[in-house]
Amino acid sequence: MLNIKNCTFNYKRKGVPTIDNFSLRLEEGGVYGLLGSNGVGKSTLLQLICGLLTPDSGEVTLNGINTRLRRPSTLDQIFLVPEEIGLPALKLDTFISLNGAFYPNFSKEDMYRHLDTFGLDRNIVLDKLSMGQKKKVALAFAMACNTKILLMDEPTNGLDIPAKSAFRKFIIESMSDDRIFVISTHQVRDVSQILDHILIMDKSKVLIDRTVNEIQDKLKFLDTTDASLIEKAVYAAKGLGGASIILPNDQGDDSELNLELLFDFAVTDPERLNSIFKS
Repeated sequence: MLNIKNCTFNYKRKGVPTIDNFSLRLEEGGVYGLLGSNGVGKSTLLQLICGLLTPDSGEVTLNGINTRLRRPSTLDQIFLVPEEIGLPALKLDTFISLNGAFYPNFSKEDMYRHLDTFGLDRNIVLDKLSMGQKKKVALAFAMACNTKILLMDEPTNGLDIPAKSAFRKFIIESMSDDRIFVISTHQVRDVSQILDHILIMDKSKVLIDRTVNEIQDKLKFLDTTDASLIEKAVYAAKGLGGASIILPNDQGDDSELNLELLFDFAVTDPERLNSIFKS
């Protein structure tokens, strides 16, 4: 279990903290979508989780061990794929030999399999790659490490359409009951089908922390031109000739989760949204 307890972090000595008294618990066996507007602290939170930043107060623990201590027992079980990828002037095999040894579950076979799926040659020099190719190498390496915690900051940025499809396949195939994946993204359409837990944060607050099943049990998402349905909606985004709406799911109907609409609802009226789950 990953536990974030009362964490506060400020890049400046004065001013409003980026993360302020923030608490969250992530359970094993979940693919978490971490959503939020620019500047709310998503990337900072990921760096606090893996121990790259020291909170001004509070702590992050993995199975009871403070991740900021950077002990081998946590370092070899957490991997962060940052949004911006920088790779050294090394051949791929040299990079694998130098870095794979730090992760006890690293699999060279997995690495090569992921590269093949991404359509990348194995005989590559890393600093000569394009941005999209570097992202593919970073994701392939991250997943080949087979860590218990995999943190990804905007992982689909720079990926072409086939690579995005491959990425989703990797996540589905790699997930297990003892692992935690966290995907921080604005590209919700790229990942909505693989998430089973939604976290939406704003101004250091968790606006919603629910499984996809819980959300779909309580809420129904529709695109409609029916004025009576629009009138009944708990949230509506009107467009030309109709609206995308959210209704209470009183009848237990099936509907496809609209993450963009849910995000807008959470940011606009979080109290009303959470009251639905308490009823």
